[in-house]
Amino acid sequence: MKYIQYLFLSLLFCISSCTKKPKLEGFDLEKWQADKGGCKGDRVQMIEQLKALKQELKGVSSNDMEDYLGKPDIQQLADRNQEYYVYFLDKGTHCEDIKKHSDAPTIAIRFSAMGLATEVTFQKGTP
Repeated sequence: MKYIQYLFLSLLFCISSCTKKPKLEGFDLEKWQADKGGCKGDRVQMIEQLKALKQELKGVSSNDMEDYLGKPDIQQLADRNQEYYVYFLDKGTHCEDIKKHSDAPTIAIRFSAMGLATEVTFQKGTP
């Protein structure tokens, strides 16, 4: 019985430590993180570069994503223990009050129940 517990814990550790590290060379993470909500206008200039990195973001854990892109502007829970991290890409009504609905462009990253990014979409407003 003790062997099974040890095996399970080892497997769990392996799964959690084997997350993908995205290759984000050339993407200014400090500039991105400093423009909270896209309200300074820096993120909007980075949209095309971010779109080119879309596939690199898939498979990244939610913890690592926060390390790279910072805390999301909006975090939404979805069905089956999934969640979305939403980052605003440009100025909008959310700059005055984050609780106000905003149609500003966003990037939404969906995470599976295992905490890995499965979908990256660009849209207006929140999902």
